[in-house]
Amino acid sequence: MKKTVVASMLLMAALAMPDLSSAAPMRPGPYISGFVGVTIPADTDATSFDGSGPIQDRIEFDPGLNIGGTAGMDFGAARIEGEISYKGADIDSITDFNGPHTGIKGGVEALAFMANLFVDLHTQGPITPYFGGGIGFASLHIDDTYDFENDFYIDDDDTVFAYQAGGGLEVALNRQMSLDLGYRYFRTSEATFANTEFEFESHNATVGLRLKY
Repeated sequence: MKKTVVASMLLMAALAMPDLSSAAPMRPGPYISGFVGVTIPADTDATSFDGSGPIQDRIEFDPGLNIGGTAGMDFGAARIEGEISYKGADIDSITDFNGPHTGIKGGVEALAFMANLFVDLHTQGPITPYFGGGIGFASLHIDDTYDFENDFYIDDDDTVFAYQAGGGLEVALNRQMSLDLGYRYFRTSEATFANTEFEFESHNATVGLRLKY
């Protein structure tokens, strides 16, 4: 399913490319957008509790899905927007005082609500580089996490502060629609779950479509 969604977005982008040479610059005004891509969570240090005292874990993740949408206002040189995004990744391995554990069942999900500000670096052509960032909050969820002989984490949720920074390229397809190729660095403050605590940090590459109206 993830591969199908990403492939569909890339196909739409490829079909639009022949019109770029004649695309007019994007106009200011309100817009909406949708995006899909990959999230690559960074390894994170966790403090876990098993009743005998704190345990220091090292969690490694598999790449996962990043999908979301925005609504905002383009002022010409800058844009402000609200963003809702979902990131989900499976846990690949957990390392504790007994060494690494693989074959892990479990994962982490983040539903983020962000307020963003981006600066557009307009050129004479249809491609506009941009950079910026945002702040907000994220609802983090961790699954019951275990392997064939150990139970690690208990299913739980927490809501924490979140921030992101990044940039990308806006490619005008016409006066109303553009392709967005973006990168975001995303991070949260420490989340406290039933028996573990850690920060969630990820690198995200996305492709999206933006519609002005």
